Amino acid sequence: MPHQSSNDPGRTIVMVVDDQPQNVKLVSELLTVAMGYQVLKATSGQEALSLLKKTLPDLILLDVLMPEQDGVETCKIIKEKPEFADIPIIFLSAADDKNLIVQALESGGVDYVTKPFSRAELLTRVRTHLALKHARDSLKALAEDKDELLGILTHDLKNHLGGMQMSAQLLQDRMSSRLNDEKFTQLVDNILQNTTQMLAFVKEFLANSMAERVIQFNVEPVNLAQAAHHAVRQYQLTAERKDIELICQLNHDSSAIEADPSALKQILDNLISNAIKFSPSNRKIYITVAPVKGDCVECCIRDEGPGFTDEDKLHMFRRYARLTARPTAGEPSTGLGLSIVKKLVEAMNGHLRLDSTLGQGSAFTVRLPKARKTPSRQPAPSRP
Repeated sequence: MPHQSSNDPGRTIVMVVDDQPQNVKLVSELLTVAMGYQVLKATSGQEALSLLKKTLPDLILLDVLMPEQDGVETCKIIKEKPEFADIPIIFLSAADDKNLIVQALESGGVDYVTKPFSRAELLTRVRTHLALKHARDSLKALAEDKDELLGILTHDLKNHLGGMQMSAQLLQDRMSSRLNDEKFTQLVDNILQNTTQMLAFVKEFLANSMAERVIQFNVEPVNLAQAAHHAVRQYQLTAERKDIELICQLNHDSSAIEADPSALKQILDNLISNAIKFSPSNRKIYITVAPVKGDCVECCIRDEGPGFTDEDKLHMFRRYARLTARPTAGEPSTGLGLSIVKKLVEAMNGHLRLDSTLGQGSAFTVRLPKARKTPSRQPAPSRP
């Protein structure tokens, strides 16, 4: 069951755990009346652990001396679980034994208040540790935002620069041959497109980080089949160098979605480049786009690569994830691509699904909502 928070997102939640109901009532009324906090009540360590599975409090007030499972044992269990480890725990106890205080603090408590306590003392301790937790949470969020922003920038810059380098190398190889063939023109287009995309990407994300530290989207009607066609065209030469065939089935007539064009391009670029990167030579990659029930359109990229283990599937969408599958031609892999894809898809109210069996390839399916308006009609591109 997912964790629930307060009905009021800005309201502080404090859990009070004491085997004496009158003590729970006294402390709860003090926190509710004096501070306006929402209070979760538990009369045993087991009940507290059950409540934690449903609701994450901002702070826990925990009695030390309780029957069956005392406060020190309860605190140790809470701190062993990563999802609960950051919750500050203040011990409350009538026992003024220094050894017991040391045990309580060593088990993970941040403070120890001896009963009977004054109302002012308890409220001051609670406010202080809540303020410290909020400060830690803010710093953690800032650090994660910075790491994610730098990671996204680094990953996409590397992708675009790699495309430019490959195109430039091929251009150099063809300089001595005819300059009027179609592939020569395509290489020039790729360099211009990658350069433009890279600069636009950097400017957008730097501007967003200065403003709100979140990614802003300009959602508009986009033809998913057309976007997939352009992405396939960009990676056609890369696939050819590995003797990989890109097979497309793109429904251009019913594929208008609500999406940010730049974000959609990043999604398709990452999934198609990954399929090529992790596929052995002389294999096929299938790219399909079609509408599905529920006012959505799906794009599926299916490869004949090594597939993923069950362990891979557990953490493959985390940043810097290292998977068992490795690029088949020594291509670089940062472990960022799939985490970026998942973030962008979900930010556009979409869904990303993986179907994979070890040794039998993988299929990544991106499902995005249909457009409310049809995008402006453009000439249908020739199919790759």
